[in-house]
Amino acid sequence: MKQAGGIGTAACATLVALGHSCELTIRELAVIAGLSHSVMVRSIENLAQAGLVAKSQGKDKREVLTRLTPQGLELRTQLLDARAAQIQKALAALSLQQQISLHEALSVMLVTLTEGRDQSEHLCRLCDEAACGPDCPVELCVQQMEKPEVV
Repeated sequence: MKQAGGIGTAACATLVALGHSCELTIRELAVIAGLSHSVMVRSIENLAQAGLVAKSQGKDKREVLTRLTPQGLELRTQLLDARAAQIQKALAALSLQQQISLHEALSVMLVTLTEGRDQSEHLCRLCDEAACGPDCPVELCVQQMEKPEVV
């Protein structure tokens, strides 16, 4: 995926995460990417200079909102397509039963790793959300965690 875009891992994660939302703050992106705020500031600056991300002022002067430019959206699509091709190549080596078993095992593993909403955003930072759809094991786990306890 990184080779398809010619950019680093943090930049890839940033472009994919921004595609899930219209706008995100640098702080929100740092949480999703699992990076420090200062690293994310530099990453966003580099992406903005490359014409991939646009910045605007948030609620106050300290908050910076980010969104993909048309070029950023195009590169994001290329990144996701490159990843999908690699995944398809790997899955082609498995029988249908092996693919089903892999799906089940990965779902259990992802649920085990899910600790809450912010952490789930980090866990799924490079996900193709359309591939999971409404049955995403991480999202379903978070929704269950967020349900109020009935006493």
